[in-house]
Amino acid sequence: MAIMTHPCLIIGEVGQAHDGSLGLAHAYIDAIANAGADAVKFQTHIAQAESTPGEPWRVKFSRQDATRYDYWRRMEFSEEQWQGLRAHAADRRLKFISSPFSLPAAQMLQRVGLDGWKVASGEITNRPLLEFIVASGIPILLSTGMSALPEIDEVVGFLQTHQAPTTLLQCTTAYPCSPEKIGLNLIPMYRDRYRCNVGLSDHSGTIYAGLAAAAIGIDALEVHVTMSREMPGPDVPASVTADELRQLVEGIRFIEKIRNHPVDKDQLSEEMRPLRRLFTKSAVAMSDLPAGTILSSEHLTFKKPGTGIAVERVGEILGRKLRRPVPADTLLSQDDFEP
Repeated sequence: MAIMTHPCLIIGEVGQAHDGSLGLAHAYIDAIANAGADAVKFQTHIAQAESTPGEPWRVKFSRQDATRYDYWRRMEFSEEQWQGLRAHAADRRLKFISSPFSLPAAQMLQRVGLDGWKVASGEITNRPLLEFIVASGIPILLSTGMSALPEIDEVVGFLQTHQAPTTLLQCTTAYPCSPEKIGLNLIPMYRDRYRCNVGLSDHSGTIYAGLAAAAIGIDALEVHVTMSREMPGPDVPASVTADELRQLVEGIRFIEKIRNHPVDKDQLSEEMRPLRRLFTKSAVAMSDLPAGTILSSEHLTFKKPGTGIAVERVGEILGRKLRRPVPADTLLSQDDFEP
């Protein structure tokens, strides 16, 4: 089990959970910061730049938007509003990350300023967008949600050719994602195959996948966050609540301490020696034993504490003669026997 040289970057993904409300978007920043996460992530949509009025719904979840295009328009924030979100995240000491879904969105985000790009799995083949992102020099989180290995090989090769700092995230595009499809086995494979940072973009809607990923070693974890499971939006079934995010953060930091402190069993056993004497057992007289008794197993029982003749050493005293009487329920000692 390799020791991690840096803590896992824990990212609270707001996505579309703000439902177009700027106030709610700011509330998510506070909730994610209060949970102890390291970063907040948004999605930056400019409907006219990324979509057409004919874009179909993945799931028809909105009662107030006639089309998917209308929904993306309602999810937009102005550049000034994004600047306010960025400043709020900085005030709460959160890294500010976003997924642009068009080149104009990426250009706006660069003007706003951000600490990391997230490339959504649907944009992994969008070479003009990737070229712009790479040129910025800002670290990249790359999702693999809908891609086979040859496509991942190609895009990672492109990023590495340009020396772009990249974290490759195992992701399965399912909302929620069942445990059978999370794919933790791919994370160490990605690390070996691409020699880059790796992580998990989790859509299970639980804390379990993130904890399991931390146990095998990841550099980043992204989880969707919701204020409540009664909130609107398509990602709620794949999200954790703010309270669950706090549990997840605590669990990951606990796991990191375990991973980064390998135990020497012999040394640990030596440290446990005082406790061992309390919990192990010693040879005890079953009944009153007079002086001159030749000790046999019928004379003995074994009880705590382990400060007398240990149970595993009883063979050393069987057949020996007592030089003095030993009352019942008394720990035997070597001084009780004739030389």
